[in-house]
Amino acid sequence: MELVVYNIKGEKTAKTVTLNDSIFDVTPNDHAIYLDTKQYLANQRQGTHASLEKSMVSGSTKKLKKQKGTGGARAGSRKSPLFRGGARAFGPQPRDYSFKLNKKLKKLARLSALAYKVKENNIMVVEDFNFEAPKTREFASVLAALKLDGRKTLMVLPENIQNIVLSSRNLKRAKVTRACDLNTYDILNAQNLILLVSSVNEIEKSFEN
Repeated sequence: MELVVYNIKGEKTAKTVTLNDSIFDVTPNDHAIYLDTKQYLANQRQGTHASLEKSMVSGSTKKLKKQKGTGGARAGSRKSPLFRGGARAFGPQPRDYSFKLNKKLKKLARLSALAYKVKENNIMVVEDFNFEAPKTREFASVLAALKLDGRKTLMVLPENIQNIVLSSRNLKRAKVTRACDLNTYDILNAQNLILLVSSVNEIEKSFEN
């Protein structure tokens, strides 16, 4: 598949880039996408939530009333979850939500996500560029020239180009990542992918492993 290369002014150039069909034109696997996205979100969770159990609540352990003869239920301590100010029964405790997935499945998920973006015509290839200094305004003008301002975009760089990364940080709907860090969630979370010409080769190299 061939895509036209644009410059940062939003103009079509005479150049084209050929996308590898074995990477950008596979049959999408929705279940692989689901599992990989689920793992990504689970791994982002800190798992630091906690609630007080009976041994953690401060208060008297004195028996509130005699065991029998009151006509009510037994009550051993004011720390019981049944009483106001008492503990929480089976409350959340710190835990690790992360889990592992097979590398081949994660690879299939990323391929599937890229395939969806190609089918939806939501991938643009732009000439390699850089800014002289970090400028949010310049990055925003590039998005406007490409008619992508106001849309959630993911720009894929071949490497860490610091000035571009810093220029994008203050834009809520724009994100920049390296080709080697590309993941299923970021691809699907963006409405449009912007690939630099040299990023295409880096993406293809990342799938060779």
